[in-house]
Amino acid sequence: MDIKGKTILITGGASGIGLESARQFLAEGANVIITGRNQAKLDAAKKMLPALTVIKSDVENENDAQSLLEKVTSLGGIDILYNNAGVGSPALNLGIADDQVLKNAVYEMNVNYFGVIRLTNLFIDMLKSRKESAIINTTSILSLVPALEEPTYSATKAALSFYTKLLRKNLEIINSTVKVFELLPPVVETEMTAKRTDKKMAPEELVKTLIKGIKKDQFIIRAGDTKALYIVSRFFPKIAFDLVNPKKIYPGLKPSIKLHTK
Repeated sequence: MDIKGKTILITGGASGIGLESARQFLAEGANVIITGRNQAKLDAAKKMLPALTVIKSDVENENDAQSLLEKVTSLGGIDILYNNAGVGSPALNLGIADDQVLKNAVYEMNVNYFGVIRLTNLFIDMLKSRKESAIINTTSILSLVPALEEPTYSATKAALSFYTKLLRKNLEIINSTVKVFELLPPVVETEMTAKRTDKKMAPEELVKTLIKGIKKDQFIIRAGDTKALYIVSRFFPKIAFDLVNPKKIYPGLKPSIKLHTK
């Protein structure tokens, strides 16, 4: 797929993977609109990349989503919807009664999963009207193997991965030319992973991999360590689980170390 001249909307575009994607898509000759919940971060992104169009919008909010559609339509529409916005919550032991477990799950699902469906549903007719268009969904290495420290995040990304595959097939069934890409990053160096000490992929390298995959019409883009974990998880699922969840993290999930109460 050719990127040059396309207009792309990136959710969660004011920082991390989204902002780096905006930078590289601009360099490829695309027109880029980014959204985010934090106006200060949007303003900073605009100052850094003056060619950006920024719109304050929360994917979790239905009114914001409808307003976003109206604003984007007034700007001439988009060719690519990049569902990148995502959130995570602190680790909790699912085996210990705690109301926060459900609260975390609802919050993460609303942003990471339902937010994607909400925007896709709003923009799909616009995308289908374009000569060449696409949807990009950021899932995760954790859609392959869940992480004990990120249980509901893992679940949202697994749900999104299945949705992405089925969306692609459903569009094929109705003879739509809208392309659907799934990006599966490993742990990436962003604000969300700042406290983690394990190996991280630079956002620059991740987005280079994404753009390379889009240009080749590679619909499933496994970046960095995700490639190896995909193979291991298919043939040696227990080993894959242990790689993602080393025993050194277990003490942090025990009530003697970290007790959560209602």
